Amino acid sequence: MDFKTEIAKLICSIREIELEEAISLMEVPTHTEMGDYAFPCFKFAKILRKAPPQIAVDLAGEFPQAGFIKQVTPVGAYVNFFVDKQTLVKNVLAEVIEKREAYGFSTIGAGRNICVDYSSPNIAKPFHIGHLRSTAIGNALYKIYNFLGYNSVGINHLGDWGTQFGKLIVAYKNWGDAAAIEASGIEELNRIYVKFHDAADENPALNDEARLWFVKMQEGDDEALRLWKWFYDISMKEFNKIYNLLGIEFDSYAGESFYNDKLMAVVDELSQKKLLTESEGAKIVSLEDFNMPPCLIIRTDGGTLYATRDIAAALYRKKEYNFEKCIYLTAIDQNLHFAQWFKVIDLMGYDWAKDLAHVPFGLVTLEGAKLSTRKGHVVLMEELLHEAIQKTKDIIEEKNPDLENKDEIARQVGIGAVKFNDLYSNRIKDVDFSWDRMLNFDGETGPYVQYTYARACSVLRKAGIEDINFEPNCTHLTDDESVNVCKMLASFGHVVQDAANKNEPSVVTRYSVDLAQAFNKFYNANVVLVEDENVRNARAALVFAVTCVLKTALNLLGIEAPERM
Repeated sequence: MDFKTEIAKLICSIREIELEEAISLMEVPTHTEMGDYAFPCFKFAKILRKAPPQIAVDLAGEFPQAGFIKQVTPVGAYVNFFVDKQTLVKNVLAEVIEKREAYGFSTIGAGRNICVDYSSPNIAKPFHIGHLRSTAIGNALYKIYNFLGYNSVGINHLGDWGTQFGKLIVAYKNWGDAAAIEASGIEELNRIYVKFHDAADENPALNDEARLWFVKMQEGDDEALRLWKWFYDISMKEFNKIYNLLGIEFDSYAGESFYNDKLMAVVDELSQKKLLTESEGAKIVSLEDFNMPPCLIIRTDGGTLYATRDIAAALYRKKEYNFEKCIYLTAIDQNLHFAQWFKVIDLMGYDWAKDLAHVPFGLVTLEGAKLSTRKGHVVLMEELLHEAIQKTKDIIEEKNPDLENKDEIARQVGIGAVKFNDLYSNRIKDVDFSWDRMLNFDGETGPYVQYTYARACSVLRKAGIEDINFEPNCTHLTDDESVNVCKMLASFGHVVQDAANKNEPSVVTRYSVDLAQAFNKFYNANVVLVEDENVRNARAALVFAVTCVLKTALNLLGIEAPERM
C-alpha cells in the first residue's frame, strides 16, 4: 500500500483537487508525534474563502474512515494523519522484500524514449572538473528515467567540429610536433592550442587562417580531415580512460561532425520556410519578435555554427528515436543559445519543439575564477579521480588494513565520493572547486551512504541471513526508529518520480543520506542480533529492506555499493 497516495485519494474524494497535485502537497512531519503524513490546506483558502486553519478543521471532520488510519487531527493549517504503525511496517516491508532492488520501479514511461544529451567534451581539450557536472548529472538522469520505465538514449554530443579545429591545425603547423603529440596526447594538443591564442592576441590574422582551415574541413579537404581525425582519435583514447573510471557508457557518440552532411538541408528548409535572412553577409533567423538576438545559421565566411548543428541534431534525433523528450545538460550560461534554437525549431512548424528541454547547471569555478582551457586554468578529471582513489586507499590502510580487495573498494568509494559530491547540491547552484571539500569523506557524503550500506550487509552476515524468505512479525517494529525507516522506504518511488519531474538527481542523493541517517538511528536504538528469533528476524528484515533501497538509490546516481568497507 502506498500510504501517501491512498490518503491523497481520500482527500480527492471530498475536495476538488487533482490526485497528482494532492500527492505532491503531502508532507512527512519531522516529528512523529505530529503524525505520519500531513496535508497543507492553503490551496483551498481562495476557493472556499476561509482561513486555512478552519479548512483543516472541516477537512479532518469530513475525512472518510479508513482501516489503515488511526487518527486524523487538524493542526493549524494542516491536517495530520496517523497511520496504524503495524499496517504501515507490514505493507512496506512486504513490498520491498518481494521486489528487492526493483522496489520503486515504475512503468509510467513504458514504450517511450527519452534522449539525454550529456558530457559532450571538446575534442583535443582536456577533460576537466567542469565536465564532471554534465557527465554525472546526465548519467543519473539517464538511469532515473530508465527506472521509471522509459527507454533512455544516452548521447555524447562530442565537440568534434568547429573553428577550434581550424585553430588547432594552424597551431600544429606552426608549433606542433607529431612525436610529442603521440607521446603526450591531449596535454600536448592543449599546449599548442593555448599557444595559438597567445599568438593570435599579437597577430589576429591567425584567426582568419583558422577560419579558412575550418571551411576546408567542411568542404572535405583531405589534409584538413586527416589532421582532424588524428586529433579525434587521440582525444577519444584519453576520454575513454576517464569514462571507464567513472563507469559511464553512452548509446551514441554522434558529435557535431556527424551532422556535417545534414547542415545544408537545414539551411535549405529554413530558406524554403522564409525564415532565413541575410545580415552583414551572414545568414540568420530573426528572433526580434521574441525579445532575443538573431540566431546565426551561416557565418560571413560560409562556416556553420553551434546552432546550425544543434538544429540538425534535433531533427535527426526526432526521426531516429521519436523521443518524448530530448534533454540537454549544459551550463546555465548557455540558456540563451538553447532558447534561440528551440524557438527556431518552433518557427519551422515542429510541434515537438516543446519537448526539447535545456537542463542547466551552475558553473564550476576554481578558487573563484572561471575555468579556461585556453588559459590553462583547470583541474584535470583524471588527476582528480586518481587522487580520490588514493585518498580512499590511505583511509582503508589506516582503519581497516585487513580488508579484502582494497584496490577495488578504494576505486568504488573514491569515484563514488567525487560523483556524490557533485550530485548532492541542487544542480543550478554554482560550485567553487575545492580539493578538501571534494575529497571529504565525513558528513553527508557518498562514503557515508556506502558505509551505511556495508554496515547493513555486515549485520545480515552476522545474523546468518543471506535472504529473507519469511514474513517478519511486525509487532516488533512499531518503535519510532523502525517506523521512521519504513516511512522513508515507503517514499522512495515518489522520490524517484520527483527527481525525474524536476530533472534533479540531488533529490535522490539527499534521500539516500536521509535513509542512511534513519537507518543508523534504528541500528543504535535496536540490537538486531538478539536471542529472540522473532525479534531478530523482524529487525533483520528491516535491515534487508534498507540494503535493497540504498543500493538502488546509489545505482541511480551511478555509484557502486560495496558490501564491505
